[in-house]
Amino acid sequence: MAKSKDKRKRSTWACTACGEQTRGWFGRCPSCGAWNTIEERAAVTDGAGRVQMGGAGPQPATAIDDAASCARTPVGLPEVDRVLGGGLVPGSVVLLGGSPGIGKSTLLLQAAGSLARHTGPVLYASGEESAPQVAERARRLQVANACLLVLSETCCEEILAATEGVPELAAIIVDSIQTVHSRAQDGLPGNLSQIRAVLGQLTGLAKSRHVPVIVVGHVTKDGQLAGPRLLEHMVDVVLTFEGDEERATRLLRASKNRFGSTRELGVFEMTGLGLRPVENPSEAFLGQTRAAAPGACITAVVDGSRPLLLEIQALLAPGPGGSPRRTCTGVDPNRVAMLLAVLERHGGLCVLDQDVFVNVAGGLRVREPAADLAVLIAVASSQLGRPLDPHTVVFGEVGLTGELRPVPGLDLRLAEAARLGFRRAVCPAPTAGPPPAPDGMEVLLPRTVAQALEYLP
Repeated sequence: MAKSKDKRKRSTWACTACGEQTRGWFGRCPSCGAWNTIEERAAVTDGAGRVQMGGAGPQPATAIDDAASCARTPVGLPEVDRVLGGGLVPGSVVLLGGSPGIGKSTLLLQAAGSLARHTGPVLYASGEESAPQVAERARRLQVANACLLVLSETCCEEILAATEGVPELAAIIVDSIQTVHSRAQDGLPGNLSQIRAVLGQLTGLAKSRHVPVIVVGHVTKDGQLAGPRLLEHMVDVVLTFEGDEERATRLLRASKNRFGSTRELGVFEMTGLGLRPVENPSEAFLGQTRAAAPGACITAVVDGSRPLLLEIQALLAPGPGGSPRRTCTGVDPNRVAMLLAVLERHGGLCVLDQDVFVNVAGGLRVREPAADLAVLIAVASSQLGRPLDPHTVVFGEVGLTGELRPVPGLDLRLAEAARLGFRRAVCPAPTAGPPPAPDGMEVLLPRTVAQALEYLP
């Protein structure tokens, strides 16, 4: 009995969703409110989980040389370097998440091959595939070389030991953290204590040796990173690899970046030889031909510092019942409902009693209000049966009173549209005066929704 009591003293309870420690089991976490996430785990003993940063004690901030820590190492894939802010920072820990089969391992293996070829040795530790499987995929992707070191291992201590005999490592990649365990902790790989211990040891390695570490994290059915939120708090950069299984386009975003912007976007295309960077994503999203059709409108959005031209499609049909449907793909349905009300009130079109379908062609999701006017024009074009000129680009924010509000990045949007051959732009006037129109482009500046609808043929 005494032995059992001592064992209870050496265990703690914690939430697997947020990492909050509690006095015992609860059905609902008192911190984050998640149900059935409180689990018992063994207490950390003998210094397990301690992160060795390799510091030299307190130093004046003015006496610390940060030149080496700020020098970035380009990965060699332009789209990855764009999202990272120029490359990998020495000693940084990067977490990559994405749906199963989206191409996370393919992306990292291509990045590892490029780094190994141009920078130095890269250790690719896989806990999900055997070494021959990884090597065969590397040969298929044409990235296999002598500096790409492959290790099939699920023990964190063995991974750390494998790095000791490799001087001047360019990067360490662990795929994935949910399959790796530490001998210093009890429990199965992927639980709270194991993730904390494994990521703590990898972080200590990265900071002490100034080697960037990239780890893969699984995601849940709703697209969130699996496991406790401390996984995202402990790393320096959180990347998300997105895409549609029915399309070849893949998107790389940063939701956290201690060393750069989180507004950049990387675009890839999945091919038989791996991921191919898309240098002109606007052309990929628009397609090869642009025919005049009712309900189609081209808009210009800015994702980070990159302007993108997308096609907004709308279709209206009489509703068979008393409650009309609103089906939206790629846009916020609440935003579309607001735009329909504005169009009926200030545009004079009866659309609230219709079934409305709105789609962003190409599978990209539009997050900024600059696409408001394009959605509104596409709906009006479908309702009236009048196609918009296919060489016209439309963008602008729409207010509830029917006014059009200017959007940032006007020069970027107009320049991208002119580069792709568009001859006319419909957008709100900026507050600083009329914008300089690119050569060969006519810029129309309506102030209200009613004025914008007059530009429909």
